[in-house]
Amino acid sequence: MKDYTEYTDEELVDLLRQGETEVMDYLLEKYKFIVRQKARVLYLAGGEADDLIQEGMIGLFKAIRDYRGDKEASFYTFAQLCVDRQMYNAIQSSTRQKHQPLNSYVSMNGEEWESQMGSKTQQSPESIIIAQENAVLMEENIRKQLSKFENEVLTLYLEGNNYQQIGEAMGKPSKSIDNALQRIKTKVRECLGREK
Repeated sequence: MKDYTEYTDEELVDLLRQGETEVMDYLLEKYKFIVRQKARVLYLAGGEADDLIQEGMIGLFKAIRDYRGDKEASFYTFAQLCVDRQMYNAIQSSTRQKHQPLNSYVSMNGEEWESQMGSKTQQSPESIIIAQENAVLMEENIRKQLSKFENEVLTLYLEGNNYQQIGEAMGKPSKSIDNALQRIKTKVRECLGREK
């Protein structure tokens, strides 16, 4: 494969349109971290992260295919938007179709909650702000239900660390971290059940 590291994303998209098809593979590989990062903070009750990653990669593919350099947004910003939209549409669609694995989801990151609430409420600026405030309050309520240890584990997990890395950072075995994350997920579901 040709070395594309010297090109900007916008130049790469132009090369793709000129027929250099391997640019697609390069951009998918370069930006799959966005997909993994976003999938990591969405918890699917009874589902698999792989389901979201697959949807996110479809969103990334669409971003590469549809990006127009003459718009004000950078490719990176556009790619994030497309990945978000694809994931949330998949979740909403599966809820409508009553598919159990994607039947409910819980975002476990304040920023994600805010952007999620904003994308779902394409109404007035006031309703967007209210939704964002509700998301922040919901996160605060969930955090209050967690022990100090669980809060530390959750923070490290949301920063992208795996079980082993969290265990090393906290001086705990991976099994303790796994158990803590299971307790966190249970408490999140309970909190959301009370909110309804």
